[in-house]
Amino acid sequence: MNITKKDIDKLNAVVTVDIKKEDYSEKVSSVLNNYRKTANIPGFRKGHVPMGMVQKQYGKAVLVEEVNKILQDGLNTFLTEEKLDVLGNPLPKNEAEIDWDSDDFTFEFELGLTPEFDVDVKGKAITSYKIVADDKMLDNQVKTIRKQYGKLISKTVVEKEDEVTGTFTASEKNIDKSATFSTEVIKGKKQLSALVGAKIGDVVTLKTKGMFADDHDNQKYLGVEHADAHGLDIEVSLKIEEVNTREMAELNQELFDKLFGEAAVTSENELKAKIKGDAEKQFEQQSDQKLLNDVVESLIDNTKFQLPDTFLQKWIQLSGEQPLTEEEAKAEYERSEKGLRYQLIEGKLRTENNLQVSFEELKEYSRNMIKGQMAQFGQMDPSDEELDGIAAKILSNQDEVKRLSEQLNTNKLLQFFKENAKLKTKEITYDKFIKESYE
Repeated sequence: MNITKKDIDKLNAVVTVDIKKEDYSEKVSSVLNNYRKTANIPGFRKGHVPMGMVQKQYGKAVLVEEVNKILQDGLNTFLTEEKLDVLGNPLPKNEAEIDWDSDDFTFEFELGLTPEFDVDVKGKAITSYKIVADDKMLDNQVKTIRKQYGKLISKTVVEKEDEVTGTFTASEKNIDKSATFSTEVIKGKKQLSALVGAKIGDVVTLKTKGMFADDHDNQKYLGVEHADAHGLDIEVSLKIEEVNTREMAELNQELFDKLFGEAAVTSENELKAKIKGDAEKQFEQQSDQKLLNDVVESLIDNTKFQLPDTFLQKWIQLSGEQPLTEEEAKAEYERSEKGLRYQLIEGKLRTENNLQVSFEELKEYSRNMIKGQMAQFGQMDPSDEELDGIAAKILSNQDEVKRLSEQLNTNKLLQFFKENAKLKTKEITYDKFIKESYE
């Protein structure tokens, strides 16, 4: 067998595999002899079937199968030994031209080659958001806590900041939904005005357009489908069945102990500091995800290289369970090109900066995860033996290994970007972060 490669250009090549009769004849003969020993053909005793008959019945199929085995093994070995970094899989070029009645065969395969490029993570500056809990947020959180632990007092007339229980109905959209809500979620001035002053037993007519600040509340309180929730513009009737107000809990040591344990917090300032710390720790996850997304987008936009587009479109067209048309393959390639570019960029970053995840790192990551979960249930000091036992059980599950590996891979990449990318830190409140980042 002889294998050669001809470069078409920097991104495309053709590999030619020549297979001679001596490469496969011994193996084909061996397989046919085994068939002869085991074949059940009427009129012949088992093991005494003439070889000519075996050859006639099975020869072509065995030849094709054994040649293809040699072909695939040889091609894979060649790609490995030559260290060819290919995209997709080799595509047969002359498959329809093969004459299986000849002794020697020549196979040609098209290759799409990975482009050479450099990745510069220190290029364009990326904003790294530091999200802070401002005084407004802290005051609202304290207010929410005081209401949550406060005393519920029954009323007969609706006032601002009361809780209303009733049934929304409307023939349009088939609305018939019992709900409890605070008047604070009502953002429409006309709707709020219609509610304030209403009594238990009253039926109030409300327009849904602009009633809630978030259209998703139409799902929550009116029971409509998600598709109907956005921009819902109908009239609904609300029969008021119950009205309550909350007498807010006092900010005292009893409340602090109930929230955080005995003497962990002893004043309103300490309460706000605790809320601030917990909130900003949670904000870090959103900030980190935003940073990761922005760095990825920047790398895709600013890392320039060509791809073997024609080859990849052809590979997409032929590689699925059902072949695609040229137009379908082109559309699919256009959808997937950006993801493919980032896969190549990320792969290069991981290889050049040793960002691959080792088993020991995965084991330690799982141990820390287990330790954190156990701490939530009061087990603050588990033994190494206990941690290793649970970790071993988790890591024996391939789905869990994949999930944890993806998490750790993302964490390592994020940390690499934090340490190496060109970042500019911006301190911002949570509301402004949401508006600036996603609206």
